[in-house]
Amino acid sequence: MTSMILTNARIVTADAVIDGTVEVENGLIRSISEGRSALPSAIDLEGDHLLPGLVEMHTDNMEKNLEPRPGVKWPSPMAAVLAHDAQIAAAGITTVLDAISIGEAHKPGRDSFIDDSIAGVVRGLEADVLRADHKLHLRCEVVGATVVDLVRPHMDNPLVRVISLMDHTPGQRQWRELTHWLQYHKAEHLPPEVVQERLDTLRAARERYGETHRREIVALAQRHGLIIATHDDTEPSHVDEAAREGAAISEFPTTREAAARAHELGLATVMGSPNVVRGSSHSGNVSARELARDGLLDGLSSDYVPVSLLHAAFLLWEDLGLSLPQAVAMVSGNTARMIGLTDRGSIAPGLRADMVRVRLLPRLPVVRQVWRTGKAVA
Repeated sequence: MTSMILTNARIVTADAVIDGTVEVENGLIRSISEGRSALPSAIDLEGDHLLPGLVEMHTDNMEKNLEPRPGVKWPSPMAAVLAHDAQIAAAGITTVLDAISIGEAHKPGRDSFIDDSIAGVVRGLEADVLRADHKLHLRCEVVGATVVDLVRPHMDNPLVRVISLMDHTPGQRQWRELTHWLQYHKAEHLPPEVVQERLDTLRAARERYGETHRREIVALAQRHGLIIATHDDTEPSHVDEAAREGAAISEFPTTREAAARAHELGLATVMGSPNVVRGSSHSGNVSARELARDGLLDGLSSDYVPVSLLHAAFLLWEDLGLSLPQAVAMVSGNTARMIGLTDRGSIAPGLRADMVRVRLLPRLPVVRQVWRTGKAVA
């Protein structure tokens, strides 16, 4: 029997902040009590906040380690996975759905990471060397010519929990304003004629594959009992379509109207925590702060910046007046429920002892310690 006592902590539960003590036994939370423990073995958290371990359902961070610079593929995929895992754990994330991009219509070469990414996660779990609990989220670009053939072999992988439907064709959804897409691609320093050729190719691919592939991927997800998410819903009609397909999550809705329709139809909404930290969307879409203020935001995803998840939760508390339990739930319990994980996401008796110790600097939360099932991982 293994046990641990954490005391002198500001414990953020699902509905309160308690100055007290948490007792852990065999990887689970045994009890929560007010006041300090007098036991010599208790670990003094010095008044720091104690949060549930963060739950991340959509991060692209692994790709940055597999390809640290454009065209530079890291020679050891396992080393890249371990580097990603360390960054995730250090950010206070104890459960992560690694978002594997499938269908390389918009970023040539991305599909070459699929097998390395999944094999690296599997190998890391089998060797018990990963700090966070890793699962998979397959991000399917429906306009990719080979997306259905590429995703089909992974549908019965027990690590896969979510399938998301994406369509990044310029002129709609995330890139409804074509000027934003053009500005984004100026960073690649491509000649105008090359950019126009890419635009024409993407539009032709959408016309040829978009609807057919979407239907086929939805059918596969339903057959395997996977959670379906849609990506960048912009019009209420996009959400209506998602609801008909059985989607449970609307990821990164780009307009308030789409987020409101998602709530009307019972779809959970997830926005990017970088949007909260920066105060706006990098592609000119609706502010996550606006949706949170209006009660239209259910969860956050770190997307491309792992450390933004915790930071965003505290900014929602400090700037928008959400209670700290409400804000923390957006990066833990709410997300856990969305992806069907009922054994974590809150500090409560009987749940997994996934927890993160946080010290507050002015407008900046700092991760001090992280535990997964009661074991220190960061």
